[in-house]
Amino acid sequence: MTDTSEATPTPVGRRTVLIATGATAAAVAVGAAAPEAPTADAADATPVAAAAVCTLTKEMTEGPYYLDGQYVRADITEGKTGFPLKLALTVVDDDTCAVIPNALVEIWHSDVLGEYSGYVGNNGHSEPDSGTFLRGGVLTDSSGVANITTVYPGWYRGRCVHIHVKVHVNVTLTSDGSFTGGTELHTGQLFFDETITTRVAAVSPYTTNTVTRTTLAQDSIYDDAGASSGLLTLTAIGSSPSAGYTGTLTLGVER
Repeated sequence: MTDTSEATPTPVGRRTVLIATGATAAAVAVGAAAPEAPTADAADATPVAAAAVCTLTKEMTEGPYYLDGQYVRADITEGKTGFPLKLALTVVDDDTCAVIPNALVEIWHSDVLGEYSGYVGNNGHSEPDSGTFLRGGVLTDSSGVANITTVYPGWYRGRCVHIHVKVHVNVTLTSDGSFTGGTELHTGQLFFDETITTRVAAVSPYTTNTVTRTTLAQDSIYDDAGASSGLLTLTAIGSSPSAGYTGTLTLGVER
């Protein structure tokens, strides 16, 4: 089923930013930009990088596959096959570039076959549907970083490989491992370098997805603006695609 509701992004009034693009973003996200990690007290008040320039960017459509009340957890794989993907997403204030601790970064994406939990079958495959696989979020630490473990996403008709993301603040964690309340500051999407996706797509289990893949250049949502449009900085964990990747990006939000 083609994800037609994502073909045209809806207008959004809130501002969001992505800062320190490319290699700088990677260094910031993993704390390599400074010799010592910031303390919990200093992290909220200190800009991510003295030379960082906040660049405004639009939010992107939520898409049709969001489900409320997902788990707060650092590992969202639920045993799904796929190459490891270790995300380190840094959240900062767009006005000051100061990091924002205790923000909930929530993500969701399709599995190798292009199916979303809660909507299995929309991409033409029959498989068990937990309603929660490859969904969830985690609170940012004192350095503003959300570390989430997942797998490299698959693809479905009409869209390139991507991950959906929301940033919330002031949420309340619930006894069942989920969250409630708070304020949503950002809705966006994360994108993947086409060269790397081509390598991944050529290796099992991704070769089992026979749906024609939309490339990054062909996508109707990604606007070719690099990190300012959500393009992750990807680093190989090992010598082959199956070893997986780390993905880093700095997200700036208006509080």
